[in-house]
Amino acid sequence: MEDIYEWKGLNGQLVTFKKEIGDAEKITFIGSPGVCTPFAEFLAYSVRDKETHFIPLLDIDDCHEFESKPYAMVLKDEVSDPHDSDAVVLLGGLSMPKYDVDTEEVKALVKEILKEDGLLMGVCFMDMFTKAGWLEKVDFDCVIDGTLIGVVKK
Repeated sequence: MEDIYEWKGLNGQLVTFKKEIGDAEKITFIGSPGVCTPFAEFLAYSVRDKETHFIPLLDIDDCHEFESKPYAMVLKDEVSDPHDSDAVVLLGGLSMPKYDVDTEEVKALVKEILKEDGLLMGVCFMDMFTKAGWLEKVDFDCVIDGTLIGVVKK
């Protein structure tokens, strides 16, 4: 994969995600519970007019749809169906060593829920998919990668 363009800041990430997700109407995020969930909520907010779902790790039986509330995006209590998604977004937490997620199992799940001509996107920080070797193992259509640099002031 090669760098296509740069973005900056949280708003830049949202604008980039919305642009790259394109016309997809049904989007399923797959990520680690707790760590990736708020990032999926954040990204789902930018496309809140679309149907969005979240699968924790690879547990399709625990998939839940996002709902737009006046105060935030939230996951509905009832289980939802991610099949026939126009886009699947793999979040970087999946590739963290502590979760020990098998890329072959990821690809099988993506194949099960993604439409034949659908978009497979990765969203991560700190070049996580590259560091974990996923770029060689997963055929992403697009990866949105950000770098976090912070400072504490007192």
